[in-house]
Amino acid sequence: MTTLAFGTISFLSDLGRVDESVGVIHSIIRSLAPQVAVVDVSHDIETHDVRAAGLALARSVQYLAPGVVLGVVDPGAGSERKAVAIEVAHGGAYLVGPDNGLFAPAVSLVGGATGAVVLENPDYQLTSPAATNPGRDVFAPVAAHLCLGVPMSELGTVIDPALLLPGVLPVSQTDDDGSIAAEVLWIDRYGNVQLNVDPTEFDAWSDFVEITGGRSKRTAQRVDHFGAIPTGSIGLMVDGHGLTMLSVDRGSAAFDLELSEGDAVRLRAAEGPGRVASPVTITARPTTIPPQPEEH
Repeated sequence: MTTLAFGTISFLSDLGRVDESVGVIHSIIRSLAPQVAVVDVSHDIETHDVRAAGLALARSVQYLAPGVVLGVVDPGAGSERKAVAIEVAHGGAYLVGPDNGLFAPAVSLVGGATGAVVLENPDYQLTSPAATNPGRDVFAPVAAHLCLGVPMSELGTVIDPALLLPGVLPVSQTDDDGSIAAEVLWIDRYGNVQLNVDPTEFDAWSDFVEITGGRSKRTAQRVDHFGAIPTGSIGLMVDGHGLTMLSVDRGSAAFDLELSEGDAVRLRAAEGPGRVASPVTITARPTTIPPQPEEH
């Protein structure tokens, strides 16, 4: 039995499940390294959304089994962008995919890259009629070969990890008036709104925080679980990734606040519970009483 360098490939993509793409990549890996387990992190990333994919990996990387991360979110497929394998923890794990910033947040969270190669050796790739399907023809076989113990240096040209494209993630900012300019990083399927704010940034504030964003202004109450959010109110809590989250108990904060991913949000200390401030259409009240039907 072949001794594996790694027994797991964690696979994230925007390929969806409608066609055969994900299944084909699974089969390629199984053909080359049948003992390797493939964990599907997600294949429902919005098409071409490198930012969302990078955030998904950043949220999950510390929980993934040791091994190879295979990332296939590649709007530049077939272009001059590089195909790369990135080493972290001095060979403790590898990330394989496009050099488009996809891996930058996750790599930063695990201590930075300790090596990288441009994937140029055809001996570890599939023969392809075109360059437009690197997930199948380049990334999948490379991930399998790394699990089999092929040294990264054999896969292509070694480069300085500093040359890899950085990710672009927004950073919150505290302004002169003490308010925090933030951005919506992610909205989950329940409508919880994750902000790029470390909860320690407003530790000294009261239990109420004014939230301005979308088309409304609300006062959110700081809580530590969903059930503590008062009916009809917005809760502000620490999410499972250590960031700030806006929530509604059994409802959607994104819907109530009319927020989308990437929207700007401002947080400031508040004195107490507030009310919704949103556009209202006011019609003129009649100044005369309309005629009433005569009785017969």
